[in-house]
Amino acid sequence: MSDQIRQALSRRRFLYTLGVGAALPLVGCDSSRPQSGFLGAMERVNGGVQGALFRSGSGGYREPDSELTPTDVFPAYKIGKAFPVAPAAWTLRVGGMVARPQSFSLADLQRMTRADLRLRHHCVEGWSALADWHGVRVRDLAELVGADPRATVVDFRSFEADPDKPDAFYWSSWDRASALHAQTLVAYGQNGADLDLRHGAPLRLYSSVKLGYKNVKWLASIDFLDERTGGYWENLGYEWFAGT
Repeated sequence: MSDQIRQALSRRRFLYTLGVGAALPLVGCDSSRPQSGFLGAMERVNGGVQGALFRSGSGGYREPDSELTPTDVFPAYKIGKAFPVAPAAWTLRVGGMVARPQSFSLADLQRMTRADLRLRHHCVEGWSALADWHGVRVRDLAELVGADPRATVVDFRSFEADPDKPDAFYWSSWDRASALHAQTLVAYGQNGADLDLRHGAPLRLYSSVKLGYKNVKWLASIDFLDERTGGYWENLGYEWFAGT
């Protein structure tokens, strides 16, 4: 095992310990209101600690080809019964606290500066997988639309419908620093090919700095905001910062 992987695992164990330690006193807390009371307070403590440990650099270590996970065995999750298909004339809308709100077709994104990154996916369930991803850095989109520096949160919304709330969709909100990290992409390709439906086509959010449930698939919109909006799993009690 390389020193880089060993250090990453050690840091991940430390963050896990923080989460477990914070959870020990939760007997009697109201888990139906994860953002309130003691649960909410400990979530904010955990987020603050992880934010302090967050590293904004792109990282210099590239894992070998032998570690790549083939696309057909790379795990694929959804909240509904079927993988959602993009609506007709799909575009990515980017707005909120920006100077120049815009919508981008897939062709528009493919004409922008392309980033190719090899990133490891870390699932909250404990497994990991490695893939090559290509697309556009979120920081490049932020610059293009003139994201307001006062916008501390970035909200990512999917067109995947919530099976329990037909008028709601999967989403997650991120801290700005993580969203604009050099390893955070809106990806339209995986392992050298176009992104397939199971893994979020036509476009998905992808980064190695967040746990898997934060990486929104079937992406529909990005909004720069000045407050948290939670998320599908986050509003059910999962950690908001969820850094790796």
